[in-house]
Amino acid sequence: MDMLILWILILLIVYVVLVAPRMIGRPARALFLGRDYAHRGLFDNASVAPENSLAAFAKAVKAGYGIEWDVQLSKDDIPVIFHDASLERMCGVKGNVWDYTLKELKEFRLGNSEEKIPTLEEALALVNGRVPLIIEYKLDRVQTRVCALANEQLKNYKGAYCIESFHPLALLWYKKNRPDVMRGQLSEEFWKEDKKYTHFQYYALAYLISNVATRPDFVAYNHKYHKNLSRRLHALLGGVPVCYTVKNQTDYEEAKKHFQMIIFDSFIPR
Repeated sequence: MDMLILWILILLIVYVVLVAPRMIGRPARALFLGRDYAHRGLFDNASVAPENSLAAFAKAVKAGYGIEWDVQLSKDDIPVIFHDASLERMCGVKGNVWDYTLKELKEFRLGNSEEKIPTLEEALALVNGRVPLIIEYKLDRVQTRVCALANEQLKNYKGAYCIESFHPLALLWYKKNRPDVMRGQLSEEFWKEDKKYTHFQYYALAYLISNVATRPDFVAYNHKYHKNLSRRLHALLGGVPVCYTVKNQTDYEEAKKHFQMIIFDSFIPR
């Protein structure tokens, strides 16, 4: 019995070590806490301000919300703000973002609006430090060049920003190269959203096993799965609890009980 208790204690200690947040050298976080963040800007895809557009970012700034947006690279390695790998849903064009140069991307329109795909540089100039930013790195192509190139613009930005990604490689890049920037792991219980996500790596991400290497300052978790044990342990150990994407007032009120930063869209929080 004594050996069983010992092994249980050892396993508990290992588990804590695996999922723990960064403990030493944490960057300042006060500017981010207690804020609501407009997912891809304060957007409506049927309006003149579609997702991840300068118009949607301007609306969020005017309303005083923080902003979450997505960064990836064009064919000629310019950081642009766009969520999907494919251009088809938002631009009605075949191919992926990285198949086109910036000049070519600027020929397309977002939804039915006159808005164009913005560059990171354009969006940073528009926000100009007026609200905090959550910058999500899209690593559909498994490489961290996007982190390095975006950092060349972000390192001189005077406003508050943090970074997040579903892919731990982005966090590892920031851990090594920009430890002064608050970093976050995006996650959820993937298999509950789509049955194709049943491989080991999705369970490992859902239960935050990669934290042992990346040591995120926050975990941004799908609000529907706030009871996830690893998510709660990470918060208990001092990590910032962040959630995405809340889409109605009822879920918002529930999310406020569990999270310190809320990413929302499709409604205006009260």
